[in-house]
Amino acid sequence: MEYNTEREQLIIPEYGRHVQKMINHATTLSNKVEQQKCVDAIIAFMGQMNPHLRDVKEFTHKLWDHLHIMSDFKLDIKSPYTKPEIAKLEERPEKMTYPGNKIRFSYYGNTIETMISTAIKMDADKKEIMTGMIANQMKKSYILFNVSSVDNNMIRLHLKQMSDNQLILADDFEFIRSASVRQNTGKVKNKAQKKKNYKKKS
Repeated sequence: MEYNTEREQLIIPEYGRHVQKMINHATTLSNKVEQQKCVDAIIAFMGQMNPHLRDVKEFTHKLWDHLHIMSDFKLDIKSPYTKPEIAKLEERPEKMTYPGNKIRFSYYGNTIETMISTAIKMDADKKEIMTGMIANQMKKSYILFNVSSVDNNMIRLHLKQMSDNQLILADDFEFIRSASVRQNTGKVKNKAQKKKNYKKKS
């Protein structure tokens, strides 16, 4: 018995060993016409693995690139796309820097921080409307994180702290009711649970 560990390592494993063998065979053909027919058939077969994508231009381009890579660039054939450059394939991507921003209150998330920064730059009328929207969103986020009741005055305090006292709610501002937030949250959780149970049954 022959094990895969003893066989030649696949260049792109997702296509399987049969496709790799077909490509290896194509590289041995000296007749250019026969080689082109063979390659076209291989591309068509590779496309059948993802039939819903085979007519998408970007996907077809990827298939031809993979064909060249799997043939170790030994195929001199007619292709609708430029052959990928080996030097570019060997280039290492630039190291990505990890976000260094610190969120003061994790349960509000980074989006609230961004909304606050945007609201600070607005004119007075828009800022007042945006401040109220942010406060209600903060309350929703807090209740989602912690099911227990939330004090509206605490939301006011957190908003002042996060905006460095630049966003202050009006004294007569009315928050959304906690009960309505919990009710909507419960509906979302119930839908998620039903979907999960349905997948288990199927």
